[in-house]
Amino acid sequence: MILFQSDYLEGCHPRILDALRDTNLEQTLGYGEDPHCTRAAEMIRYVFDAPDAQVHFLVGGTQANATVISSLLRPWQGVVCAESGHISVHETGAVEHSGHKVLALPARDGKITARQVLNALEAHHNDFSREHMVQPGMVYISFPTELGTLYTRQELEELHQVCRDWEIPLFVDGARLGYGLEASGCTFLPKDLPCLCDVFYIGGTKQGALFGEAVVFCDPSLARDFRYNIKQNGGMLAKGRLLGIQFETLMNEGLYFQLSRHADRMADRVRAAFRAKGFPFLVENTTNQVFPILPHDAIRRLADEFGFERWQGVDEERDAVRFCTSWATPERAVAALESAVRKL
Repeated sequence: MILFQSDYLEGCHPRILDALRDTNLEQTLGYGEDPHCTRAAEMIRYVFDAPDAQVHFLVGGTQANATVISSLLRPWQGVVCAESGHISVHETGAVEHSGHKVLALPARDGKITARQVLNALEAHHNDFSREHMVQPGMVYISFPTELGTLYTRQELEELHQVCRDWEIPLFVDGARLGYGLEASGCTFLPKDLPCLCDVFYIGGTKQGALFGEAVVFCDPSLARDFRYNIKQNGGMLAKGRLLGIQFETLMNEGLYFQLSRHADRMADRVRAAFRAKGFPFLVENTTNQVFPILPHDAIRRLADEFGFERWQGVDEERDAVRFCTSWATPERAVAALESAVRKL
């Protein structure tokens, strides 16, 4: 059985294992106050051209999202996001558990627009009973989205401008950030991202690390007392150097982006195989998630050899499914899938 259910089925890149082994008996201070975390943060600031940014390492994506959001919102505020956003549908109410409401907006191909956000902010401001309602206090998006689609530079600029006008932060969930930045059709570079949002994080868990995410505050004033929030939300690792070492390795010589390109190119081949057979897609994208719409018989036949995810029903005879490639997907696995698709 060859598995394509997600992009974190494997462990980590061998260079990370080597680095962890080579530093195993080092003695360092804990909780991220070690030379490896310091060096990794410096590398991230350099790669993303954000010399003044604050960088913090957390153990996972849910902790990163919940911790950033709870630290930026006042008690009466909520976070605006797409109805399909990860914090809305895949984190078991972690944001609500912190005491903040998720204010979901209808999404098209996983994205929300600046106009939607502006309308939501104006509607709240103009409501005579607004003080009895949750106030929109920030905007959350994913790049790529849950459907693997990309915001363009212009779309991000427009969203960020609305947020600046209303003095609320724009937070970008980058669990799959590299897969988005290396996708064909991406309209900006890593060094552009700090100008397009206020906070983002660099995903490690889904992108070659054993675990861990790097939160980057483009506006360092927003990070005041953030380490208190990390600790309170269970995101601070005692042996913090394990996170620093992993991001040191991923940022060294562009490994993070090399791994991202590999996953995207493998997905391009999967996408092309389904397209060649005439199957439509739930969404068109160029990242590492592929969403073909398949008849139930084709799904059953593929399920004999491959693991993948049933995403949603389309009609009585067809479902949209998801095939997800990763930084470690071997070409032989993709070749086997291509062969199976040709036989459908």
